[in-house]
Amino acid sequence: MLGQDARCLLAVAAASGIATLILILVQVKDVYLPARTKYGMVFDAGSSHTALYIYKWPADKENGTGIVSQAEACTVQGPGISSYADNPTRAGASLRACLDKAMTIIPVEQQRETPTYLGATAGMRLLREQNSTKADLVFAEVSKTIRQYPVDFRGARILTGNEEGSFGWITINYLLETLIKFSFTGTWIHPEAAAVVGALDLGGASTQITFHPGRAIEDNNTEVLFWLYGTNYSLYTHSYLCYGENQALKKLIASLREENLTSQQISHPCYPRGYEENVTAAALYDSPCVPAPAAHDPSQILTVRGTGAPAECKNAVQKLFNFTACGANRTCGFNGVYQPPDHGQFFAFSGFYSVFHFLNLTSRHPLSDVSATIEHFCAKDWKEVQMVDPGMNKTRLQDYCAASTYILTLLLQGYKFDNETWSNIHFHWQVGRLPGRVCCTAWVTPPGAGLSPACLTTVGSRGKSAPSVPR
Repeated sequence: MLGQDARCLLAVAAASGIATLILILVQVKDVYLPARTKYGMVFDAGSSHTALYIYKWPADKENGTGIVSQAEACTVQGPGISSYADNPTRAGASLRACLDKAMTIIPVEQQRETPTYLGATAGMRLLREQNSTKADLVFAEVSKTIRQYPVDFRGARILTGNEEGSFGWITINYLLETLIKFSFTGTWIHPEAAAVVGALDLGGASTQITFHPGRAIEDNNTEVLFWLYGTNYSLYTHSYLCYGENQALKKLIASLREENLTSQQISHPCYPRGYEENVTAAALYDSPCVPAPAAHDPSQILTVRGTGAPAECKNAVQKLFNFTACGANRTCGFNGVYQPPDHGQFFAFSGFYSVFHFLNLTSRHPLSDVSATIEHFCAKDWKEVQMVDPGMNKTRLQDYCAASTYILTLLLQGYKFDNETWSNIHFHWQVGRLPGRVCCTAWVTPPGAGLSPACLTTVGSRGKSAPSVPR
């Protein structure tokens, strides 16, 4: 069982692991500290929002170990940068408020030496797939804006799905001290590999599953090798593009419309009875995840009406997946993607946490209670749904039935948890700050070793040679 301190530590993990990991991959010459504090900044550009994380390295270090802590976090107002595809200058402008805030935190004399990165995830992966020119323009504008500030901008790039998943895994295990920890005897110790936990991430456009299976991984494309603190880890990781929460719910509406493409009415069993909204065909089919039917009219107004039917909702959500493409002789997740049997404890965060938190399901509830709670909520009418706790986030209330049904289907039938292994999932929010608490300890290679990674000294994929590591 994970202790209270471990659960508390997870609160400081930055959005999907991008912020912590990109910062850890700062050049060694930047992390091998002079006798003063240094700073670093990372923009985590997700599909639905962007956040800026400011980190600092205190001057003291022990045996080449740099202590990195989060100094500040700033949420960029507005949607993710991929949403500005048709007006890229606004993508750059959206970053200014957080950059201005950062300039008040980082001492003026240290700003020009502050390494700054922007890492984008599935939202920009989708935009690049849909229109690479627009994706390049968005990156050009955000880069232009950042370069207008006196910082050492190191570039913006799109993380692959495997990077996003494995970075999240490292972040969680790093903060839980399952990779390395400082013992009461004053020495660094390496916990057994069995102590590491898996990572389940649900963003707006993609979902990732990453874990250490403790057995041979049969598909090279789903294996990532890490050498962390002197220990080799063979991880299974896969990112399902288009299966993030926002894209999945959009796919659900499109799937429901397929039952009668000639009608402008869409009956939605996951929306509460009495709820109704209008959506244009252009808005529904604006993503590569939701291909438009032949000869559709983008200006057509579609009316979506809720029917509040839990059983029909569950059936409709299941149609978004292909659970039969694997074959009898191979273990799979869904859509024919190889997945070894689940192993050990898992932390579920991002959308997994936020949706289940709304339904008060993030504690240690048995699977039967979780299923019953979701079914009960999905049977409520619109008036009942609106009578939620005033302290809860009421944005898109109509989506919580569909989102919770989707998550339950993804975890059970997609990621293959069951009644026995359900208790292995720990739902936790991954963004936050604990003032004064160290959030990251980066082991630094001695100067002159010729390696750029600090904590992450070797990263490779099976079948590809990883860089040599001086011992």
